[in-house]
Amino acid sequence: QKQLVESGGGLVQPGGSLRLSCGISGLIFDFYVIGWFRQSPGKEREWVTCIDNNDGSLDYADSVKGRFTISGDNAKNTVFLQMDSLRPEDTGVYYCAARDSFFGLGTQDYEYDYWGQGTEVTVSS
Repeated sequence: QKQLVESGGGLVQPGGSLRLSCGISGLIFDFYVIGWFRQSPGKEREWVTCIDNNDGSLDYADSVKGRFTISGDNAKNTVFLQMDSLRPEDTGVYYCAARDSFFGLGTQDYEYDYWGQGTEVTVSS
């Protein structure tokens, strides 16, 4: 069974940090691109970042560039999202998703085939 499970969300003050995890099972880790998306209240889901576990290429949305870092750990079948210098506008439910790396990096949610259930991040004082 193909499954992605996010964890690590929570409440953090502005300027703080969180590390999200996306545990992957039922998929061959190196064959997939993993993307992170988020959905804030009243807004559409937006792409945050993605990594190609096959060749290590990655990309970030401008809004998080320089603050967020995505990485993959093949031995743990897990992709991490390190989030630093968090802002209130980073608040939302964060989802990880998978697509076949044959098709390269993707920034649109319809390009991904498998999704986790999401983990909530709240940035507030």
